[in-house]
Amino acid sequence: MKLSNLTDGARIAFSNLADFTGDMVTPSIRLGVTGLSRSGKTVFITALVHNLIHNGRLPMFTASAKGAIKRAYLEPQPDDDLPRFAYEDHLKHLLGKDRQWPQSTHRLSQLRITIEYSPQGFYARNFHGGKLHLDIIDYPGEWLLDLPLLNQSYEQWSANAIKASNQPPRDTLARQWHQFTQTLEPAEPADELDAVKAAKLFTEYLASCREDAYALSTLPPGRFLMPGDLLGSPLLTFAPLQLDPDTLATTGSLHAMMQRRYNAYIDNIVRPFYVNHFARLDRQIVLVDTLTALNAGPVAITDLRAALSDVLASFRQGSNSILSTIFAKRIDKVLFAATKADMLHHESHDRLQDILRLSIEQAASSAQDAGAEIDVTAIAAIRATREARVEFEGEELACIAGIPQKGEVIDGETFDGETEAAIFPGDLPADPLKALDGSLKGAIKFVRFRPPVLEEPKPMQPPPSLPHIRLDRAIEFLLGDQFK
Repeated sequence: MKLSNLTDGARIAFSNLADFTGDMVTPSIRLGVTGLSRSGKTVFITALVHNLIHNGRLPMFTASAKGAIKRAYLEPQPDDDLPRFAYEDHLKHLLGKDRQWPQSTHRLSQLRITIEYSPQGFYARNFHGGKLHLDIIDYPGEWLLDLPLLNQSYEQWSANAIKASNQPPRDTLARQWHQFTQTLEPAEPADELDAVKAAKLFTEYLASCREDAYALSTLPPGRFLMPGDLLGSPLLTFAPLQLDPDTLATTGSLHAMMQRRYNAYIDNIVRPFYVNHFARLDRQIVLVDTLTALNAGPVAITDLRAALSDVLASFRQGSNSILSTIFAKRIDKVLFAATKADMLHHESHDRLQDILRLSIEQAASSAQDAGAEIDVTAIAAIRATREARVEFEGEELACIAGIPQKGEVIDGETFDGETEAAIFPGDLPADPLKALDGSLKGAIKFVRFRPPVLEEPKPMQPPPSLPHIRLDRAIEFLLGDQFK
């Protein structure tokens, strides 16, 4: 991502200098957690924090497995301008008789964990005594896909958005928006009601693209689908227009109004996020709902791969020197994690990982050339199922078992949210190329399970660990080097 101007660069350098100064007393790692809608960001952070604080079962996290971690605990917010990640509220949703999955990420939030450990190196032993601040920055992946807009004019964005919307299946989903847009004259005087209706129809088109049946990923501007307190604001009341190439906006025209609001969106929403938060990250995990895209078919897969390429292009990646740490910090480790691995039997976990690895292969090579470490894994931050073997028509099937959410339907049976069921989810092919050709459309059997039932903690004993799949591998990659 190119810096938009010298002012942005100066602000980033100032923030990085302040971070560097604080790290001389107690080192800190700013970990960005992102992913597109319903990829599991909130669950991942809750599980990560719970396992660190309560010394969960993390055998692949070397510092924990070797007993080097003394304790971990939550601390007050380091950044006064960021909402706190509601860890305690999310945990309450996951536990107890009425357990349910917490609400998805709709805004930027932060949480600080301090980890005390037995230091190994000279500097750690003599200067900060084995203490690390982990600042988790949670933000929607849709915001990340807005970053390329920093380098696009309104006219360029309009042309790209309309071109994409003319490709199937987007063309069908965009029909109402297209019909209305064709009635607009960009050079005519601006009409607020035209802008409101265009923005509404454009937003409805984007929302339709995101539904599971299509599972499309590249849907900027991100705040249109997650408006929060900006709902109805002029910042979100614009849409692409059919414009001739090199058309200039005339004062007072609909084109000029749309252009002005697009630029305001960039200046007031996208740029502050990039400068104040995104450019300060040290490490990044990108959660990817790969299974939903595979199940939706070839268009969804192509769109997901394009979105992941845009994500990698947005990161300022590479190894850090002292000067880059102070003035132009780079993200030196990026982990892509295919989520919901508990929806598959363990025999398919490596295959799911290989499919995601192939999806980012080309984009990852340039990041690795810059010195960044890129890795891929398949995880379930909280495992909602267990594995079972079921005999069917003389054949033993590798199944998963759990409690489907109320209203889920399996083979015509509607579940009450209390009864356990075993299902055969389907197998992923051993060759990842065969998964990415779109032939798996509809082949994976998706069932939404409730969070797992945990044992009641014994008196004076810590709460039970949240079960997971490969969460410890993710932590080791992202943080393991900090404790060596």
